[in-house]
Amino acid sequence: MPQFDVSSIGFYVLDILGRPVSRIPEGGRADFIEEIRMTVAGTAGATGMDCAILGMKTRAVTTLGTDDMGDWFLAKLGKYGLETSLVRRDGRVQTSSTILPVRPNGERPALHVPGTATLFEVADADLDAALDATIVHVGGTGLLKRFDGEPTVKLLKRAKELGRITTFDLIQATPETWKLVEPCLPYIDYFVPSIDEAGEMAHDRDPARVAAFFKARGVKNCIITLGADGVHVSPQHGEDFHLPAFDVEVFDTTGCGDSFTAGIIVGIIKGWDLRQSARFATAVAAKVAMGLGSDGKLVSFDDTVSAMNSLPVKTSKAQAA
Repeated sequence: MPQFDVSSIGFYVLDILGRPVSRIPEGGRADFIEEIRMTVAGTAGATGMDCAILGMKTRAVTTLGTDDMGDWFLAKLGKYGLETSLVRRDGRVQTSSTILPVRPNGERPALHVPGTATLFEVADADLDAALDATIVHVGGTGLLKRFDGEPTVKLLKRAKELGRITTFDLIQATPETWKLVEPCLPYIDYFVPSIDEAGEMAHDRDPARVAAFFKARGVKNCIITLGADGVHVSPQHGEDFHLPAFDVEVFDTTGCGDSFTAGIIVGIIKGWDLRQSARFATAVAAKVAMGLGSDGKLVSFDDTVSAMNSLPVKTSKAQAA
């Protein structure tokens, strides 16, 4: 039996968020806002953190700087309960960081320093330890300069040889990202991109067609997040289905996709079917959207189950008519 429920591998970034920001003040002037936070973030970082908050035994696999931000980040991972023996430190560049001025509607433009994400790799000596989990999550393809491409394929292939369940997400996808992602697809059990990212690579915006595009190339289950419009799920077996989002006041959309992936992972570990897992994941994302940062108002598994069973569901325009 693997030692961990989940190993979250790849892109970890420190986010510095402020809200609400409707403009950048002119010159050296200042505007007053309501809240500023530092949070663990990233397509692997936020997913791993949220898995830990939801009660999963989670291992972090990434690279941080030797700077103060790296110190803070490592301490924060420990506070959430993540195992960090495979978090490497490198002093050549700073810890990956992003400044996010969050708009009143929850959107967040970003100012990003790639930093240690560009140096991340999994050494051969660490490979089997990094894969010592029931679920191996790889997040951040597109920003992991050394790890993208053949090293990612090698890790995913080894994960499948070991009988692991694999989940996968990317970040800031462009049509050029496709050459990095395509060789990974046969080794991905659950692909959880946003429609924006998946659509860029598939050159389509229809969720069903986009899901079919990736499944035809090897993905077992394709789960496409649609933001406020919910999620389109194309399971390995059975018919595609759509689930609506929960109707909550959105403070910040940072980390919603990453947290959704965490919800899917939790559902798999719990042995739920994909519909129930996706419903729970939608509640996880709603809890994150209700606060600032990649954890938002996410506090525990039981609280999220309660939210799943009590939050109102968004009504489509067709239903409203």
